[in-house]
Amino acid sequence: MGYISEDRRKVTTQRLREMKLRGEKISMLTSYDYTMASIVDGAGIDVILVGDSASNVMAGNQTTLPITLDQMIYHAKSVVRGVERALVVVDMPFGTYQISDIEAVTNAIKIMKVSHADALKLEGGAEILPSIRKIIDAGIPVMGHLGLTPQSINKFGTYAVRAKEEAEAQKLISDAHLLEEAGCFSLVLEKIPAALAERVAKEVSIPVIGIGAGGGVDGQVLVVADMLGMNNGFSPRFLRRYADLHQEITSAVGRYIEDVKSCDFPNEKEQY
Repeated sequence: MGYISEDRRKVTTQRLREMKLRGEKISMLTSYDYTMASIVDGAGIDVILVGDSASNVMAGNQTTLPITLDQMIYHAKSVVRGVERALVVVDMPFGTYQISDIEAVTNAIKIMKVSHADALKLEGGAEILPSIRKIIDAGIPVMGHLGLTPQSINKFGTYAVRAKEEAEAQKLISDAHLLEEAGCFSLVLEKIPAALAERVAKEVSIPVIGIGAGGGVDGQVLVVADMLGMNNGFSPRFLRRYADLHQEITSAVGRYIEDVKSCDFPNEKEQY
């Protein structure tokens, strides 16, 4: 049997900080719809990320860039309806916070008012710091995101590990401190060397969540479809599959087709 939390109190940004202080690891997964969110929340997850990875997982796009503000709000509203305990964090999609501080705050407020989510996540460091400050000043909790930032994939040109070179590593450390000082309640580090991620987690007081960033951080996040084995074409080193739902679902659908074709479904007990 898996981990089912007996603590049904709502997870808040303050509770995440308390978890870091006492050395309790933070669990985080993505969800994009009511049904999955209710299952993940019921299992005891601490944080649910309504990721812009919905662009890939739900819509089949090659990158996260195409997903729109209204589409993210739709997914966020669906998730929030299925959650009782977890902290729900929503990605601000590409183009909604990079143009101006005013536009960033306007879009952030719209997400929060319409979706009823708990917090937002933005990718980037010093370059977007003014927008982050304005959003936090508006009373909205912000989770930062450094390292491999998928919204900048066209600039990077690759999904390879980031911050392996000294200059980029030093900028990442600097950006982490800037985000903490600006008031971010937490930070995601994606696909960077484990030693660097551990250093950042020790230097900042806010919780650091890793994805492909080793075990020396304060918690872990994965895309739910990946860890459940629904997407069998994606196998990065950091991914551990906890199920093989691709095979399970394929088998179930195959049996259903067979039963329909053979007139075995529905039987006498399955009709009125």
